[in-house]
Amino acid sequence: MKRSGRTLKQRLQDLSYLPSYIGRARYFRGHGVHSPYVYKIVRQVFMQRKLYDADSAVYAALKGCDIPERRCTEIANLMTVCDYRSWVVDAMSEAEIIVLTLDTRYPHLEEYAAYARTIGATLCIMNPYNNRERWEVCQRIINDHPSTTVDNRAYLLVFNNHLPRQRFCL
Repeated sequence: MKRSGRTLKQRLQDLSYLPSYIGRARYFRGHGVHSPYVYKIVRQVFMQRKLYDADSAVYAALKGCDIPERRCTEIANLMTVCDYRSWVVDAMSEAEIIVLTLDTRYPHLEEYAAYARTIGATLCIMNPYNNRERWEVCQRIINDHPSTTVDNRAYLLVFNNHLPRQRFCL
């Protein structure tokens, strides 16, 4: 008899994610994050549910790209916290943050990462775990990147600024 509505096989399948959960638990709510910059992002962006700027154009643009409301709020708050003034979605142009949705296919992600590095922009790759090929490209970007990266499962932030080489999996 199924008490939770799930079979035993389905419940045991969740145990396969246990190593990932344990590895990410040390950064829960910013604990173990020794970078003040990333700690501020964890506390003021990832843990906030309200939109800081009520008149946020980036929020509306991301919402139009079928990105969940919570993620739109987080990225809009990231722009406020990091004091970014310019942004672009799925395009190579001068901006302080470049957001790549699922419309950008995985072979082009490395080109965007190289472009963001040359102009010093922050790269935000939505749904890095969407499929295996996309995640492998994201892992190559993380391994080759000289600055800080933050992976919170919903998107991957690749900072191209003065920060040292650090990897955070939240």
